[in-house]
Amino acid sequence: MSCGEPHETDCSEVLSEVWLYLDHECDERRKQLLQTHLDECHPCLEQYGLDEHLKALLAKKCGGEHAPEELKQRLRARIHQATVEVETIEVEVEARTTADNA
Repeated sequence: MSCGEPHETDCSEVLSEVWLYLDHECDERRKQLLQTHLDECHPCLEQYGLDEHLKALLAKKCGGEHAPEELKQRLRARIHQATVEVETIEVEVEARTTADNA
């Protein structure tokens, strides 16, 4: 995803890391970069808001239970893989569109 505006940190990169941001699992420098992007980019801020509400709902419904670390690692790996796959598809579509318009 990209809002079309130039940012220091790409929209797709921010959205792929928004859960790390929500869970306070990124270092201070990365946290600041993500926060700056969210302050500047309305589409990403909207998506962040949806994720934030989902996280709160899950916390409420799961009663504070914590997932095993192995499960967390597998989920992070799968989310990262899915993000890369989506980015690859977007690049392929953009390349085809550019080739078709040439």
